[in-house]
Formats: sequence, C-alpha cells, structure tokens
Amino acid sequence: MRHLMLLLAAGLIAAPYASSAADARLQALFDSTWEADLRDDPLAADYLGDHRYSAQWPDLSPAATDAHYARYAATLAELKTIPRAGLPAADQLNYDLFAGDLERRLAARPFKPWLYAAIRPRDGVQTANELAELLPFATVADYEAWIARLAGIGTYIDQTIALLETAIREHRTQPRSIMERIPAQIASQIPASAEQSPFFEPFTRMPESIDADERARLIGAGGRAIEEHVIPAFRRLQAFFHDKYLPASRASDGIWDTPDGLAFYANRAAFHTTTDLTPDEIHAIGLREVARIRGEMDAIIRQVDFKGSFEEFLTYLRTDPQFYYQTGDALFEAYAAMAKRIDPELVKLFGKLPRTPYGVRAIPMTSAPDTTTAYYQGPALDGSRAGYYYVNLYRPEVRPKYEMPVLTAHEAVPGHHLQIALAMEDRSLPMFRRNADYTAYIEGWALYSERLGEQMGLYDDPYAKFGELTYDMWRAVRLVVDTGIHAKRWTRQQAIDYFKANAAKTEADIVNEVDRYIAWPGQALAYKIGQLRILELRREAQAALGERFDIRAFHDTVLSTGAVPLDVLTKRVEAWIGTQKQVR
Repeated sequence: MRHLMLLLAAGLIAAPYASSAADARLQALFDSTWEADLRDDPLAADYLGDHRYSAQWPDLSPAATDAHYARYAATLAELKTIPRAGLPAADQLNYDLFAGDLERRLAARPFKPWLYAAIRPRDGVQTANELAELLPFATVADYEAWIARLAGIGTYIDQTIALLETAIREHRTQPRSIMERIPAQIASQIPASAEQSPFFEPFTRMPESIDADERARLIGAGGRAIEEHVIPAFRRLQAFFHDKYLPASRASDGIWDTPDGLAFYANRAAFHTTTDLTPDEIHAIGLREVARIRGEMDAIIRQVDFKGSFEEFLTYLRTDPQFYYQTGDALFEAYAAMAKRIDPELVKLFGKLPRTPYGVRAIPMTSAPDTTTAYYQGPALDGSRAGYYYVNLYRPEVRPKYEMPVLTAHEAVPGHHLQIALAMEDRSLPMFRRNADYTAYIEGWALYSERLGEQMGLYDDPYAKFGELTYDMWRAVRLVVDTGIHAKRWTRQQAIDYFKANAAKTEADIVNEVDRYIAWPGQALAYKIGQLRILELRREAQAALGERFDIRAFHDTVLSTGAVPLDVLTKRVEAWIGTQKQVR
C-alpha cells in the first residue's frame, strides 16, 4: 500500500478512474442504504414526506430485527472494501460519518434498545393516530393507504405486545412510575363508536375534489376498519398492559437497574453527546452550570426588586395570573405572533436562510397532557410539507408568557427549523447527512439559538430574560438529573425536587420532563454539551479574529455542515478561522 501511495504522489500512475469508481460505489451504497432504511421504517419515511410505504407499519418481529442488524453489518463490511484514501475530501468525511452511523447502530444492539422503546408516554402505538398529522389526505389513494394501515394495525399491536412480553422476561421494562400514564392513552383509543376514534379524524375533513360517492365509500371502509381491527387490537393491548406489563414494570427509575444498565447508559451518553465524557464528568459540568446560571438569576431578582427568597420568587412566577393566558386560543395566538416577531430579525445574524417555511400547530390532545411544552416537526424532503412548531395548549394556565420568546427561538427560528431546513435543502450532501440525527449538534444549536434572542431584542423585560435563564437552567439541570437518575440511582422524586429547587418551570412541566428523562436515557444530555461547544467555538473565533469576526459568517459556517459530531464541527470552524486570518 505504501508503495502504491508513493507512486500516486509522484504522479507515476493515475488515480482518476479508481477514485471515480470508488466514489460511484460509495454513492451507490449511500443510496441503497437510505432506501433500505425507508423500507424498514415506513413511519420515518412518512415523517420525511416519502409516502411510498404509507399503507404499512414497521415490522417489529424478531426476524425483522435480526435482518436489520445483519444488513447494518453487511453494509459496514462492504463500505470497508471501498478505498477511502482515493476519495475526494468531502467524500472521505461522508465515508467516516456513514461508517460511524453503522457502528453506533451495531454497538447498541447488545442492550436491546427496541424493548425499552416499544412503549413510552410520548410515543408508541398508543399515540399512532398522530401519524395522520404527517399525511396529505388529498386523494382517494391517500385514504385507501390509511384504511389499509388501519386494517393492518392488529399485527403491529400484537408485535408490540410480543416485545413487551420479552421485556418482562429480560427485566428490560420501563419504570412503573411513568408507565402509569399509559392506560389513559390506550383507553382514548377505545371509543364507543368508530366515529369517535382519533383514527377517524382524517375522514371528517375529506377534500371536495373526491366525489360524494367515493367519500361515502371511503368513510364506510374506514369506519369498518376501525371497528373490526383498530378497537379490538387496542382492547388486546389494554388487557395485556393492565394484567401483565404494568404489574411487571420495574419499581426503580434508572436504567442502571436493568441488564448491563450502566454500560447501556454510557453507550447512550456517548451516542447523544458525540463525546467520550463519562456520566460523572457530565454530572459535574451540570453542577457548575447550575451554579453559574443561578448567579445570573439572582441578579434579575434584585433588578425587579422582589422581596423574598429564590424559592418564593419561583412560587410567584408559577402562581401569579399575570404570567399566564387563560385560554388555549389566546395562548396559541401569542405563540404565532412571537414566531412572526422573530422572522424579520434573522437577517441580522445569518447570511443564508432556508427557503422552506414553517407554521405553528397545537399538539394533539391525545398526547398533550403527557408531553412537553413544545416540539418541532421537520418538513418533507420534497417540499410538500412545511416544518411545524407544535405548542402545548393543554392547561394554558401553567404555560408561562415569559417562556414564549425563548421557547420559540429554540423550536422554530433560529433554532430547529432554520438548522434542519437548511440541511435538508443542501443538495451537495447525501441523504443520510441531510437527515442526520446527531443530538448534540441539533439540540446544541437550538439551545445556543436561545442566547441569540438577546441580539434579536426578544428579552425586552426582566421576566423574559429570566425566562431565557430558566431555559438555560433547565438544560443544566438535565445534566445533573439525567445522570443522577440513570447512573447515581436517584429516585424520580429526588429528580423532581432538584428540578423544582433550581428552575422556574411549572410543576406540570417538571414532572413531564423528568418522566421523559426516565423513559429516554441520555438524550437530555446533548443540549447543554452541544451548546457549550458552540459557545466555546464562537469565543475562540472572536478572540482569533477580533474586529474581523463576522457573526453572520460564523453562523453560516456552523450550519454549513448539517448535523455532525462535535469534533467534526470543531475542525470545520477552526479551519474557517484559519482561512479568515489569511484574509486581508
């Protein structure tokens, strides 16, 4: 190999054909893997706006799971036959990221993550009706695909039950403390009639372009599918969950109390942060950040001349009616107005903005009581569906006004929508990179974006600024609480108490948040770790470039990679700094 490289370097042999052939093989492998991933997960395909598999559910059988992992191993083996050294620099990076993705998938297999993820309060078959939010429902074919899905849901639910049975046998259940939320969700899927089912909702808004006879036929077929397949399947799930799973779910809250639980948590921490930080190191970072942010919060309390303790100030924020809307409609209108307030400010901070629009939607009430304050849903790859900022209107009296600016900056723009839409629109990247899910980058960017609200004039009163600090504290608390629960054997109540003592989130939000960390180990670590790295890179760039530092160019550079591990982002930004230093 060394002899060959010397010949290439000396120009004694030519590499263009070999490089072109290797590049073609690499692109073909990217494409075939992308297509296989979509076939294997019809729900992910729908999320991305690819509706070729909209009549299907994922296959959750053990045979299908084994086949998925065999494919990952075979793909990685094939990748290693492609000579990386002969590829262009951009494709060497693509090669490395693709290999890393496959290696991460394979590394998780021994821990059987699919058993824990089979049912959780925020996702699972009991919330499957929300899939309709992603589907077009514009043609007869769209409705027929939905009816076919309804008719096939029995197998999907039975496979879910089989996974949960395996989880019981292997002591890989979710904790009882959070599983107690599930019975009400299942019950909502067992109405007195098909027309009252959440799965029937698409038939209540059929377009006029479908003639009356066809509408009647489709409505009848949909109702029968719900009566004959959906409701009976959920009754089976209800009986199993009540009689077997809930009694067998574990009394402890942390993943440590499962087979190889601490190793699994270390795997999840590395996966979500894209670092080699240990849980103990992350816990320590969290404690330092909590102390730092608390100092800034105390300054705000002095600024508003509040006479009382920190705890009393938090109680004031959680209970005073001036900080809350009384109706869901008023709350929704305020969220929409906040989003539009931010939009024109973006040009001050970014040179490149996405073409894809975003909208504001209410979180469906089937999951609103058990989910967080807001979330983002990405656009369709083909531009057929906008991105959406989903806001929680359940119990508006516990959704503070002072959180709205910072929350919108995170979930909409300049946070998730701006970053994700730009990546999806970048045709120079292969599909797997346009949709990469490196949590530390994605959530780190969104948390960093909250700081940008200061420069956009969003925190124009002390309470809005306190709201921004509350959200920063929230993510710092996550580092402490997530590691506390899963590595240090904290109880759910310990986590709730620590959260309440340090952040001005309402108790309803705090409980939902802690339950999310319990159900999804390690994911919550990514936000703060990613934000701190981006802030560090910005300070590094400002120190190196001085007056030549351009905030718009810095942001464009950070966003130009799409989602990547933090070490890759660091190299990209440091290369940009080096280039800028040479500009006269």
